[in-house]
Amino acid sequence: MSSLNSESFTETNPAELRCDATVMLGEQGKGFAHGIIVESQMRYDNHKAFSWPAYLALLRLRHECPVTLLVMCPDQKTARACAAPIRMGHPGWLLKPLTFHPGLIPPITDIDQACRLPELAVLSTPAYADGPHGEDVLASVAAAIEVAARDKGNVYSEYLEGVLSETARKLLEEIVKTAGYTWQSDFAKSHIAQGKAEGRAEGRAEGRAEGEADALLVVLEARGIAVPHDVRERVMGCTDVEQLKGWLKRAVVIDNVEELLD
Repeated sequence: MSSLNSESFTETNPAELRCDATVMLGEQGKGFAHGIIVESQMRYDNHKAFSWPAYLALLRLRHECPVTLLVMCPDQKTARACAAPIRMGHPGWLLKPLTFHPGLIPPITDIDQACRLPELAVLSTPAYADGPHGEDVLASVAAAIEVAARDKGNVYSEYLEGVLSETARKLLEEIVKTAGYTWQSDFAKSHIAQGKAEGRAEGRAEGRAEGEADALLVVLEARGIAVPHDVRERVMGCTDVEQLKGWLKRAVVIDNVEELLD
């Protein structure tokens, strides 16, 4: 069965298409030479096989330049799934997403290198924290976060807390305490404070929840997702650390704030 129609491709209430980030190469006002759409995927979503081509087509139309898709993944398994070719149906039209996962970066075991490139150290750590280079990798990333503490150290440490295994987290905590680092994140503060009076336990828990809430709002802001006042109040008023962690992980992959609290 077939049908013959004429499509205008216009809608009075079109569905919102919002990618995670775009990088435009060239000078604005003089025409961009290339565009890069960056998507962050914590897990494979087969719906992206339909939305990703639309992202590329719309950005290409808007700036009239070539466009590339880069998908950031937490591990090799997710990267392999996201890299599956997307068959568009037209002869020869096959979209092959480019993917990245931490295992593509060599382990950073040199403290000086980690301090020069803290973002690279943080990105590569999850892939090697439980391997033979684990202790050196964690020592390097701990120093890197100390250097970045005034800028984004809090976000980096909270990210690692969410992706490292329990064994790696405990080893990182010991490294932080032994080295005497003064991280500003609640991840570090809560463990450095261990052994102090029991009466401070509740205060540490509240501070950790506040740190998780701050990290969540930073991620949403960095991704350009608007946060209404009522949602911000609910996030900042939440004292359930596990709930906040769940929201933080979801904030990396959602397209709008309504999906955060579902």
